[in-house]
Parts: sequence; structure tokens; C-alpha cells
Amino acid sequence: MRTRLVPVEEAVGMVIPHDITEIRPGEFKGPAFKKGHVIREDDVEHLKRLGKEHIYALELEEDELHEDEAALRLAEAVAGPGVSFSPRISEGKVSFFADETGLFKVEVEDLYRINLLGEIMLATRHTDFWVRKGEPVAAGRAIPLVVKEELLKRVEEIAGEKGIISVKKPTIRKAGLVITGSEVYYGRIKDAFVPAMLPKLEAHGLEVLPPRFAPDDRDFIRRTLEETLAAGAEMILVTGGMSVDPDDVTRHAVASLGADPIVYGSPVLPGAMFLVAYLNERPILGVPACGMYFKTTVLDLVLPRVICGERLGREEIARLGHGGFCLNCKDCRFPICPFGRG
Repeated sequence: MRTRLVPVEEAVGMVIPHDITEIRPGEFKGPAFKKGHVIREDDVEHLKRLGKEHIYALELEEDELHEDEAALRLAEAVAGPGVSFSPRISEGKVSFFADETGLFKVEVEDLYRINLLGEIMLATRHTDFWVRKGEPVAAGRAIPLVVKEELLKRVEEIAGEKGIISVKKPTIRKAGLVITGSEVYYGRIKDAFVPAMLPKLEAHGLEVLPPRFAPDDRDFIRRTLEETLAAGAEMILVTGGMSVDPDDVTRHAVASLGADPIVYGSPVLPGAMFLVAYLNERPILGVPACGMYFKTTVLDLVLPRVICGERLGREEIARLGHGGFCLNCKDCRFPICPFGRG
């Protein structure tokens, strides 16, 4: 890059090669003069108020990119399925948005490799969290005014054809809810699981079949699960009976279906006695008693991934331990909190 420094008084008629930012505290922050603006006589005093005594005239080398072109190349490389970016690129910045409601995914190691390059950056929301159509999910920019084209070629090489950020659409649309426990089935106490589970499922766009109830009887629970699947459930949440007490037979009923594999236990609190199983590719999630008492549990970390077609085994559940300790804040603001942010 070759530059020529011109006193602002002598710059009338010149083209500004980059945006010039103005900040008025509490009122405005943005470009006072856009790239490409032709300087007029009455711009000179304005430029001086912005602290500009000189104007750069830039002459790019063949292997160099202006910040806006570099940001555009970054955006085109990293945006994968379900993600779009704003066509309005200013001051080398670009913003990304969810095109779909679903599971936001980040290729975390590739993101790290891109940010190691320097002079270009990409910041994202956390991977594996639910996003809604139109929500912002990431932003990137060129850091200097001029970037070597070779740097963007490296970004494109790392991103490959799939990109770095994407949104997975749900593949499951219909859920079943099976509530176990003799105390509820026989009307000794009022059920608290349905009021807790129904809003979570519906918030993810799921159609929920009428809930079914079963006592603490392995064969009864198995038959109820089979009936729920036969009714068209693409996944089942089965609640209660998940501890090690002799009467808690829910997980044994799931096993008797022939579900495989079964992962029992998670490194998340609340949710240590959580269960994940699959029967003919249909997921069965076992929700322990914490699902009644806590607003946010391991289910909130797992549910978006499951309904968007991800198959979770022991390895995926084990990774939830980092960030899996809920602080049980008085006013829960999940997902705007550290829970699940490993």
C-alpha cells in the first residue's frame, strides 16, 4: 500500500478512501464521511472538528484489499447454511443473522484458527444454542484499513465449502410426554411435570401429544411408551422415576423397549440423573425430578440439539460438564448466563 498525506485544505476534490468516524457522546457514532465521498469546500471545517488535519490518499498494491472488500470476503467464506450477512458493510464490519429458527452451530476449532491469523476477526454466539430467525449470531471485521489478499485466501481455505457458522433446522416436530409415578397416577398428588415441560417443548415449535400417565410399574411404563410412539411421537420426554430408589423403574422400562444406546447420568447440575436413549432413531429423554423444581436444567442444554437431529451419546453428554454448574440465580435469565457455555 502506498499512501500520500495531503493537508485537508488541499484535499478539496479528492475522494476519501475510507469511512471517517464521528462520535458525539450519547447522540451518534458512525461515519461522518463515507468511503468515496468527494471533499467539498464546506467539508474542510467539519473534517478539522473531527481532528483531521490531513487526508490519506491510498494506492493499493495488486495483492491488497480495502477493509470493506476484506470483510465481504470473510462473510462469504464463513457464512454457512441458515446464516446470512448484511450487505451493508461499513468501516470493514459485517454482521451475521439467523435465516432459520433452530440450532446455532460454530466450528469452534476453525474459528480459533481464523482468529489466529490476525488482521481479521470473527466473534460468534456460543455453539449449540437455540436461535430464532432474524437474530444476530456473529460479527466480523478487517482490523487494519488494508489487508493482504493472502490472508483472506487462508480464511477461505479454513472455512472450506461448509463455512464456519450455520443454523440447523429442526427435524423433529411432534413430541410425546409420559409422566410416571404412582402418587400422580392414582391422584394422591397433583402433577407438576406437565406445567413445567409443556412450555419448553412448545417454545421450540413442537406439537405435543396429549400427556400420558403411568404408575411405578416397569411393564406399564413400557406399554405407555409404546403407545405414545404408535400415536406418532417422534421423540418422548419421560419424567419421574429416574433415581436409584427401588420403586424408580422408569429407566428399566426404557431399557426393556430395546432402546440403545442408553446414557444414564450427566455431569450437569441440575440434571445429574438425566437419561438419553434411542429406539429406532427416535430419542427418549428421561427427565429427573429437578425438572419440576428448577426453571433451567440439563434438558435446556440437550433439547435444542436433539430436536435438530443431533444424536447424543456418552461423549457428547460428558462434554456438558464444563459450564454445567447452574448458579440457581434468584431471577433466571437463561440463556443469558454462563450455564452450558463450556
